[in-house]
Amino acid sequence: MSHSPNDKRKPHGKFATKLIHFGAAIDEATGASSVPLYQASTFHQADLEVSPEYDYTRSGNPTRQALEDYITVLEGGTRGFAFASGMAAISSAFMLLSQGDHVIVTEDVYGGTYRLLTTIMNRMGVESTFVDMTDMAQVRAALRSNTRAVFLETPSNPTLKITDIAEVAAFAKEHDLLTMLDNTFMTPYHQRPIELGIDIVLHSATKFLGGHSDVLAGLAVVANDSLGRRMKQIQNGLGNVLGIQDSWLLIRGMKTLKARMEVSEKSAQRLAQWLSEQPDIEVVYYPGLPNHPRREIHEKQSLGYGAVVSFDVGSGEKAKKMLSKVRIPLVAVSLGAVESILSYPAMMSHAAMPKEVRLQRGITDGLVRYSVGLEDIEDIIEDLEQALRG
Repeated sequence: MSHSPNDKRKPHGKFATKLIHFGAAIDEATGASSVPLYQASTFHQADLEVSPEYDYTRSGNPTRQALEDYITVLEGGTRGFAFASGMAAISSAFMLLSQGDHVIVTEDVYGGTYRLLTTIMNRMGVESTFVDMTDMAQVRAALRSNTRAVFLETPSNPTLKITDIAEVAAFAKEHDLLTMLDNTFMTPYHQRPIELGIDIVLHSATKFLGGHSDVLAGLAVVANDSLGRRMKQIQNGLGNVLGIQDSWLLIRGMKTLKARMEVSEKSAQRLAQWLSEQPDIEVVYYPGLPNHPRREIHEKQSLGYGAVVSFDVGSGEKAKKMLSKVRIPLVAVSLGAVESILSYPAMMSHAAMPKEVRLQRGITDGLVRYSVGLEDIEDIIEDLEQALRG
């Protein structure tokens, strides 16, 4: 059986192998073991009669293209796009909508997405209805004659509610609606929504994909060529592309995704179990706990439970006291890094939500979100115990 010279560069094997051998892992021109940094804003055009592959870095750059092809392979889509941040990716996806359109959205969506929809997209004439997507009756009831899209986030941020991806995707196809899903928490290692019928998968690649708290990036992957052409037009028109250095850093970070996720998830399971045994913790949110609502749905569509554990200590006063006493995690915005990060959604990720809206979604003043890093789990628990007990 004959092979073309480039067959060896095509990604083969299981997920862990594709992370390392993703198609552009070896530079074909030099054999370099790392994607070259094409630190150029423009490209010489030797023949004006021939349309070049690259002419201007906003429109395309070989380093960024390698990253975009990489995430496409991992998510199983047809085309990928790299943006300056997760919100740049999400806002670009919403640019597919037009004035007068309506979108149905997961109610406890990331605060930045909520802010985009309620302070910017609404001024552009795009309306949103926020519903509990664990209840398909609510999703169906939100359908209007001008509904054009559904935006999902599962597990949701920060209460980790589980939406049945295939069920919502089937509903959307029944009504010719575009589906968009924020896959930041699970990553394509655990969850591949395009295989379940989703049209556009979105990531804050700043988080688990980058994994080292050193790069700001967003990624999008589309399920078909038509959406790919439309998204390319939006990316090129808005110019909110990821820079070359950050594209290279993200490629570097993504290579260790599986190894990092496995260690962090194992520790997160142990932490969630320990927290659930503490009498002064009111509630623990983690899909890997036996009593987590709709755990069976999550297990049907995801290969793991992730590395984020949210829990409620009972009051804002207790939460702030604990945050001031922890020694191991960063007390910071963000998640998904090699170091543990402890966040306070009420004043960080969901500060854009009015308090009454936050409380309706279970985002209380006592709720904290722990993104478990690569530290020893016994040290993490010992540190949290001293912070909780004082």
